[in-house]
Amino acid sequence: MKPETEAELAKMVAGLNGPVRIAGGGTRGIGGPEVVIETLGLRGITLYEPGALTLVARAGTPVAEIEAALEAEGQQLAFEPMDHRGLLGTQGEPTIGGVVAANISGPRRIQAGACRDFLLGVRYVDGMGQVIKNGGRVMKNVTGYDLVKLMAGSWGTLGVLTEVSLKVLPKPETVATLAVGVPEVADAVQVMSAALKSPFEVSGAAYDSQTGRVLLRVEGGLESVAYRSQQLTAALSGFGEIAEVAQPADLWRALRDVRAFEGQDGDIWRISVKPTDAPDIAARLGADQTLFDWGGGLIWARVPGGIDLRDRLGAFDGHATLVRADAETAEALGRFQPEDAGIKALTQGVRRRFDPRGLFNPGLMG
Repeated sequence: MKPETEAELAKMVAGLNGPVRIAGGGTRGIGGPEVVIETLGLRGITLYEPGALTLVARAGTPVAEIEAALEAEGQQLAFEPMDHRGLLGTQGEPTIGGVVAANISGPRRIQAGACRDFLLGVRYVDGMGQVIKNGGRVMKNVTGYDLVKLMAGSWGTLGVLTEVSLKVLPKPETVATLAVGVPEVADAVQVMSAALKSPFEVSGAAYDSQTGRVLLRVEGGLESVAYRSQQLTAALSGFGEIAEVAQPADLWRALRDVRAFEGQDGDIWRISVKPTDAPDIAARLGADQTLFDWGGGLIWARVPGGIDLRDRLGAFDGHATLVRADAETAEALGRFQPEDAGIKALTQGVRRRFDPRGLFNPGLMG
């Protein structure tokens, strides 16, 4: 099913008699029911006011189309949505609805915030076929819920997004990236922590254990970036050799999309942790390859296929998401970290409120 309008989608949902899988551009390889509602027909930028830093687009609008419109005005999606196609080996085209539904956020999250922090409003169709509107350009509200925050990261389990309103930001005049040679994860986390605590406004802090380099990004005006890069270099000089890296935009896109793992065998996991716990977690992973982002708060791990990484890690303060695996492993382990009993009861109650018939992406989030 591929509705072309919000009204058509609402009618489709109202007439459903069984579960469906919600799909945007199909780039994340999400399994589920055979019946699929595709949102690609709901596309187009409906409002863009560069002076107000506001953009409204239908959910099926390709991210590339939005980025092109913003580029023409010297603006950007500051949360840097990741493109999963290379990592997952999928086709299709990333859509803004898919980005919002999964709260996809890249390296700049540590400074600017996540996708949900830039989300001003949403429109969606709930499990009864009703059109709900919340946030920016409000016409109907649902008392008791912050729908904007709930929908971001709900993975289509609460409703089918039809339109999103976003805050956008100016692109920086220039970007510099410093590389610090650090062989050990513990030292790398110290470097990233020191950089992020500094007054020099670091907008990216990542570590590739394969190359042994901490990468730090500084953005802004030309003179400001030059000054802050010099000061940051001086502040971190005791940690190791520091050099400026060429083509920083390409480098951060590669980090954002985890291109270092592309074409490699094994399962891919995404582990969210406290940065101070990253060295211990990395040691327990036993991974073939690791990549650290968000100052150590996000660990990408590539491990041999079929391993239950959650069992290997044991209890820790964070969560492990299975991003890529074969169907058997995905079915056995589940994509998302299992919730404890209290949280599970809460989330199930919310889902029953939004989707009382259990139609949307059943089983995806537990």
